[in-house]
Amino acid sequence: MTKTRHGTLAMLAASFMTAAVATPVAQAQNFKLLHQFAGTDGIAPQGTLVRDSAGNLYGTASQGGSSNQVGCFTCGVVFKLDTAGTLTVLHYFTGGADGSFPMAGLTEDAKGNLYGTASYGGNDSDITCNYRGCGVVFKLNTAGTTFKTLYTFQGSPDGQGPQGVLVRDAKGNLYGTTAYGGTIGVGTVFELSPAGNETAEYSFTDGPAMYGGSPLSGVIRDSAGNLYGTTASGDGSGGVVYKLDTSGNETPLFFFPLNPSEYGVDGAFPLAPLTRDAAGNLYGTTTVGGTGDAVGNCPVGCGVVFKVDTAGNTTVLHNFAGPEGNEPVGGVIQDAAGNLYGTTTNGGTGQFINGCGVVFKLTPAGKLKVLYNFTGGTDGAGPWAGLACDRANLDKPCPTSGYLYGSTTGASVPYGGAGLYGTLFSIKY
Repeated sequence: MTKTRHGTLAMLAASFMTAAVATPVAQAQNFKLLHQFAGTDGIAPQGTLVRDSAGNLYGTASQGGSSNQVGCFTCGVVFKLDTAGTLTVLHYFTGGADGSFPMAGLTEDAKGNLYGTASYGGNDSDITCNYRGCGVVFKLNTAGTTFKTLYTFQGSPDGQGPQGVLVRDAKGNLYGTTAYGGTIGVGTVFELSPAGNETAEYSFTDGPAMYGGSPLSGVIRDSAGNLYGTTASGDGSGGVVYKLDTSGNETPLFFFPLNPSEYGVDGAFPLAPLTRDAAGNLYGTTTVGGTGDAVGNCPVGCGVVFKVDTAGNTTVLHNFAGPEGNEPVGGVIQDAAGNLYGTTTNGGTGQFINGCGVVFKLTPAGKLKVLYNFTGGTDGAGPWAGLACDRANLDKPCPTSGYLYGSTTGASVPYGGAGLYGTLFSIKY
């Protein structure tokens, strides 16, 4: 298990316990609530949304769904939200061969097929994964009529517990990570061919070479086929940014050092995928650490946004400080002008004791602007995932103006109510 202060991610939606408040008028001008989950259609969406060319949004909810499932009570769903605001459940996970607890977002191919992972399920009779299953990779058409389990993980040596989004190359190969399993149990990077053949490209060692362990996010890919990602731990460090070349050789680009109080000024414990610009610079977030608000809202640091250039030099672009956000679990996306956009799961001015989370913009000059403060009411609270935008190609930057799309995992309405199970939203920027 990675060394973080987070509990089970699936319990996040039930952790907010303050009263609902109204959304301020000034915020509401650019914010639009797209959907409130009700439980049967999903609970706690934790993965980044994907948008098709027609404007439909697709995603997963880590829990919720039908209450008559055999393998688990509510195992999660895949959903579609059309441009009219109608949400359709495309697949209810059963906890059996199809998997359960889909934590990551989806990847779409040119034909409209969706690819994703479920963290548990599959071979649930295997003691290797405590009889819960080691997770699966799946394929689903956008009509929801054809679901196929492409691969079932076995724990070793292939990996266990895929939690990150997949990336797909021009030949149809899929690349991703498992948080656990592999050679010594601290995760893998894998490749899955269109024929369903899985290759463990790399097994993390978490050893003295600082190569990292527990990759909780997926990978991104450059035009040469090299993969880049983060790990949440690394033999005494607070995580690693790494590169994996096409021969399966890993190069640690940066490791987050820990100070005596265990959280570094450069940040610690990156849980999100990276973003890469046209020049090859990498951008990401850490959930804790940094220099902001060391004794107030977040005594171990509120997290940072960082940049790693092509020479391996790392720069902290912003230290969060509570009222402007705290604990960025999701990654950032970039527009054509170099602005970065993301979310924090806590912080801001919402009525929850540590805030209900924010959507932010960070300029190339390092100026942060809060685009929206979640209130913990009908708008939701605790945005866990990063954002999507209006772009036709995920390899291209976002436009300099348009809409951002995201989700919250829950709300602070006690004992039920609108927004408790999570929401979908858009923000004009």
